[in-house]
Amino acid sequence: MFWRNNILAVLLLCCTWCLATSEEFHEALTFRPLQDGRLATRFTFTTLLRGAYPRDPSTLQEEDESQHYAIFPLALGQVLREYAVTELHLTLNAGKWDYDHWGYPDEPGVGTGAELWAWMGESAARSVDERWKGLRNALSGQFCASLGSLDEQRTTSPELTFRPEGSLPQWGTTHQLRHGTLPSEHVCTENLTPFLKLLPCKSLTGIASLLNPHRLFDADWHGLGVHVRYLENEGIEVRLSFQSVFDPVRYSNGRRDWSLRSVFDRVIDRSCPIAHSSEIRVAIPKEETAVAITPDSYTTHAGFVYFNVSNASKPLDISMSWPDEQKFEYGSSQSRGRLSVSITNHMPITIQTSYLESMPWLLQFYLHSLQIYSNGVSRDDLISIVSYIPSVPHVRPTLFQAILTLPPKSTLHLSMDVIKPFLRYTEHPPDAQRGWDLPPAVLVPLLHSNSSTLDPGLSNPPSGFEQLRLPRRMYTPVLLVDLATPDFSMPYNVIIMSCTLIALIFGMVFNLLTRKFTLIRVSPEPK
Repeated sequence: MFWRNNILAVLLLCCTWCLATSEEFHEALTFRPLQDGRLATRFTFTTLLRGAYPRDPSTLQEEDESQHYAIFPLALGQVLREYAVTELHLTLNAGKWDYDHWGYPDEPGVGTGAELWAWMGESAARSVDERWKGLRNALSGQFCASLGSLDEQRTTSPELTFRPEGSLPQWGTTHQLRHGTLPSEHVCTENLTPFLKLLPCKSLTGIASLLNPHRLFDADWHGLGVHVRYLENEGIEVRLSFQSVFDPVRYSNGRRDWSLRSVFDRVIDRSCPIAHSSEIRVAIPKEETAVAITPDSYTTHAGFVYFNVSNASKPLDISMSWPDEQKFEYGSSQSRGRLSVSITNHMPITIQTSYLESMPWLLQFYLHSLQIYSNGVSRDDLISIVSYIPSVPHVRPTLFQAILTLPPKSTLHLSMDVIKPFLRYTEHPPDAQRGWDLPPAVLVPLLHSNSSTLDPGLSNPPSGFEQLRLPRRMYTPVLLVDLATPDFSMPYNVIIMSCTLIALIFGMVFNLLTRKFTLIRVSPEPK
């Protein structure tokens, strides 16, 4: 009877805790084709601990109540309870996010390196700075990162920029923000391993099985994030994310077609049995019409294609292709590029100006690709009197001259394709990896009858000084072009290897030729 009563008490306690706090786990994967041919992906793993509250910092001197989690990551929950953290955001990124070609990211924290910021309530027991120090040291050990270096010299409180993304409990005390960054910190496999341990299905099943470190860290840009926030009337939410920007053209013979196997070298064999929802979303490009997506067991909503991983047939391998596209051309590479010039006329009158480009032969123009736009509208009539002398490799540079007409209060964009030839290894400068400096373009506004180029500061020129009507030149900034650069260490490696082989062979041959071998017979000892 005694054991039966204890068992009933334990069951009743467990049932009461389960009713008070319930846990949910959702996973999602989003694909977004970009305009430059690349592919942006985002893994999102969200765990919601319903009915839970952040720890009141006024109870830090008291013994914390026991926490029982089934899905919620225990290792992270213990850190949050120990230092009474209300909201936490940690990101580790490698690379530079290109807003011009990739747009805004799905996860806003894309700064290069490590970034950590947290909201914590004030407490008389332990100050916010003391808990901030313990928090960054705990996360440093948990995620194998150098977050312990975020000392007072790197810590700020930018409350205007980093607003709370969740709710801040009303404990009668104010909350304070602590923020720090390490631009030199990068994400690698040692950071991904503890990240995967926080997932209920790890990387064995579900969408997380696609997290192949060999492919993730080969992307043009990649980063992981850990986000914790308190949602009023719901509970505590933990969102683990991993973003990447891949280049499918490298894996599909010049085409931007992609699939799960071509991007991650894996497919989904089994779904995560713990996940309440598991879906894959694929954004449909707005400028494309002939796009093929397989398999066809999907639903479409708001410009996205949705796949339910739990109900999909296994193994699941989603693919996207452009059947009518033969080959995708990059905007710029080490062999091709595009020269662009923007000229703005702030005056209310039409101005004509001469335009000069004098380029070395290592940048050759495709004159047929010349395009002129004024405020986004094609205007071929705004260029006239074109003079072009092509370059001769290793002999003379390129000379391009033209007359441009600038409408009033408008911006003129001129662009043309260029090709960057391969140089001899003896033609590269000592700092070849830096690139080549290109000379600036020269603009000379043409004068009207009522215009003058006299310095306005000379209101009373000296006698005998004639007001010259000479044109004034304007120079654009210089350019830095990246050319195909050979591996300059290869000749050194070849020399070292050749010398080593010659030394070994010569040593053995010389030893055989010069050494005299004598046969010595050793007689047995007498009995």
